[in-house]
Amino acid sequence: MLATLGENIGFVEHRQQDFPGVESIVSASLQPILALLGYPVAGNPLQYMIEKALAQRELDWRYLSLEVAPENLADAVRGMKAMGFSGGNCTHPHESAVGPLFDRVGPIAELSGVVNCFHTENGDLIGENTVGSAVAESIRLRIDPEGKQVVLFGSGGWARAVAIELAMAKVAGLTLVDTEEESARELIRLLAERLQYEAAFASWEEHFALAAETEVVINGTTTGAGETAPEFPLELASLTPEILVVDRLLSPPETWLLREAEARGCATIDGLEIFIAQVAIDFRLWTGVAPDTSVLREAVEEYLEL
Repeated sequence: MLATLGENIGFVEHRQQDFPGVESIVSASLQPILALLGYPVAGNPLQYMIEKALAQRELDWRYLSLEVAPENLADAVRGMKAMGFSGGNCTHPHESAVGPLFDRVGPIAELSGVVNCFHTENGDLIGENTVGSAVAESIRLRIDPEGKQVVLFGSGGWARAVAIELAMAKVAGLTLVDTEEESARELIRLLAERLQYEAAFASWEEHFALAAETEVVINGTTTGAGETAPEFPLELASLTPEILVVDRLLSPPETWLLREAEARGCATIDGLEIFIAQVAIDFRLWTGVAPDTSVLREAVEEYLEL
């Protein structure tokens, strides 16, 4: 048996020498592998969504959910590179720690310090942040963000990526509202030094009143998550019908803030729409093919029982 195996290997090597194109055919037969890195990963809908989208596009790829403890993250990244993984996603608690482990990171990931997606290019693993792009794409379906006055609640990892993307989209004004002033001020300094963009800070105390010129409001915090009917600390009298309201919360996507906004005639974007847009961006980055977003929506709604 060993002799036969050796003869077969020798035959493949010989045929590749005689016919250079055979090598690319052999490589192309390998199934591309994507992975989610997190700890824990139970309950995350990404694998279910992406494998549904891959099947719909008739792509013979696989997506694996890998539970990787923080102390094993570096080994996991080295292993994925050695085994030729094609890309994947990073989730809690790895988003901020994983960037330095890749060969390089994209501009938004570098500025925000947060990686949620990675792909390969010429054998290199490249970390990206697609959160801000997903929010900007979702907003553009309603209005052009350029020249708009935006209020962003929060300055954590998710909000950082969104603030960077909005600054690059040339919003006219960006006010960061947060209870953590030091975190918000640090983000403001980053925007000024790296993007030459001047954002403003407003302290978040009790119910925040929006300025009359506000055109877009974004909840970039987890305020309201996990409760039945959470009240977002916003002065509702300042919420006018002309304002577009965005809430990052995914499950359930219908939040107190969005219900109150819709009751006042505001257009809204929920966390489910943003999440689907983000997954679609990641999918295109990996495969070069746009997924059917209706398939992604059906999959996530089924998985999360929405």
